[in-house]
Amino acid sequence: MKKLPEVEEAKALMTEGLNWSVMKWIREKKRVRKAADKANNVLWTLQKAVQAAWPDDLKSAYAELGDGHHKSAKSSSASAAELKSLAHAVKHADDEAYQAHLDAEETFDKADKRLSTSLAREGARKAIRSWELYEEAIAKAEAATSGKAAKKA
Repeated sequence: MKKLPEVEEAKALMTEGLNWSVMKWIREKKRVRKAADKANNVLWTLQKAVQAAWPDDLKSAYAELGDGHHKSAKSSSASAAELKSLAHAVKHADDEAYQAHLDAEETFDKADKRLSTSLAREGARKAIRSWELYEEAIAKAEAATSGKAAKKA
């Protein structure tokens, strides 16, 4: 996956924020929010675009995992099992990234309410990690499109 400028800028800003005082966090809050929103939107848009390029059978296998549980397979062929395994790996990566995003948002909310520099720093670390997880999930989704992931899953 290629580096996305919006994500790289947000990561740099969050990394810089690890050394900010509470007053600096307050002053930079809008800029941080704007950069984070841009990074999230770019990642989510790319994630959807990559998954839209999947073959229909992979889209179906992924959609079956929508509720977070495995549904019984109607086909027991090796290729169907491989597709389900691949879809599960991508779904797991997507879910992990989304959960990390929610955790970062919650941490920033707490930091804002408490005017806590340590929580803001923790939120910045969590935001960076969530973007890294999204990048990994997108890379898995891209590999699934090209068939590379079938061997890795």
